[in-house]
Amino acid sequence: MTLPLNPAMAGTEAPPVMEARRWLDGVHFPPERPLINVSQAAPVAPPPRALREAIADAALTNDAAHLYGPVLGLPDLRAEFAANCNAHYGGDVGAAQVCITSGCNQAFTATMATLVGAGDEVILPTPWYFNHKMWLDMSGVRTVPLATDDRLLPDPDRAAALIGPRTRAIVLVTPNNPGGVEYPADLIRAFLDLARARGVALIVDETYRDFHSVSGAPHDLFRDPDWADTLIHLYSFSKSYRLTGHRVGAMVASEARLAEVEKFLDTVAICPPQLGQIAALWGMRNLGQWLAGERDEILARRAAVETGFPALAAKGWGLMGVGAYFAYMRHPFDMASDDLCRRMVSAAGILALPGTMFMPADDPQGARQLRVAFANLDRDGIAQLFARLQALPF
Repeated sequence: MTLPLNPAMAGTEAPPVMEARRWLDGVHFPPERPLINVSQAAPVAPPPRALREAIADAALTNDAAHLYGPVLGLPDLRAEFAANCNAHYGGDVGAAQVCITSGCNQAFTATMATLVGAGDEVILPTPWYFNHKMWLDMSGVRTVPLATDDRLLPDPDRAAALIGPRTRAIVLVTPNNPGGVEYPADLIRAFLDLARARGVALIVDETYRDFHSVSGAPHDLFRDPDWADTLIHLYSFSKSYRLTGHRVGAMVASEARLAEVEKFLDTVAICPPQLGQIAALWGMRNLGQWLAGERDEILARRAAVETGFPALAAKGWGLMGVGAYFAYMRHPFDMASDDLCRRMVSAAGILALPGTMFMPADDPQGARQLRVAFANLDRDGIAQLFARLQALPF
């Protein structure tokens, strides 16, 4: 007997990073040419020792860290993040407008659970973050792709033409995953104005905010006294403090929205992980200088990509976007990017994700593109990656 399967789940693609890892099965990587894994955007080093010691101390001495906590997160962390937002954006965010989630992906899913139902529509710029598309698919929500320009920037006028009676939200990711590009402040503001005028939510995912190349506020949305009527902001502590395994994210929204979000979070996880929240709070209070150094290193790696790319350009490659953790490239080969990325594993010892994983199946542009998560490499590693790409035998 075959048990029933939700058709929306059956129609959702497999997790791309896990699918790519399966390409490694049976492939040998000799010591002189180890695998270069640029498939996933995640810190490969643990948190700094002082933060790990704070986690260990909490595990040993704070009995409450092992119990259920508040569904919307620890009050001290909510207040600290509200203050951080106000300092960073120059806005007026209250602790009651912040909730903590089990990673930023859960912040997105919780948001969508309160906004959309089966048959509704959400606008995602392409190339999109695949986990956003996957959640919409498994929820029976129609994703409306918003094609970006040759700089990977979305156009508010083009988005306006896509808004219909079932549209519930527009989603922006900046700095962008997978494209790396940073959306200009006036562009983000134009999307807020559009969303407000048309009565839809604007969701701004700023997972990589702390690695933005411009110091100061990346936009002025929180300075709008009525921001909460339209804006939902998402954030991740995982990349900033190397807490990916602890699953700590955040959402900033109206108190009325968070009252609905609480229903979802209580049902799914009851509360975010306590030790991860304690770590995030300690990091925000103590690791400002360290985080500035992390940003400097990521910007140096971005510069290494930009400096080294002309050698690839001479081979026909194109750099479509670069920033935060990512470089998004156009390849020169007479094959689809999913085939190319599979073949690069054995031919060059490189694991990257094809553009087909970030684009609609019927969009031919995905076959010409791929994403490189360069933040996983130091500058020497980036040079080795480019040398291997230049030597591809296709």
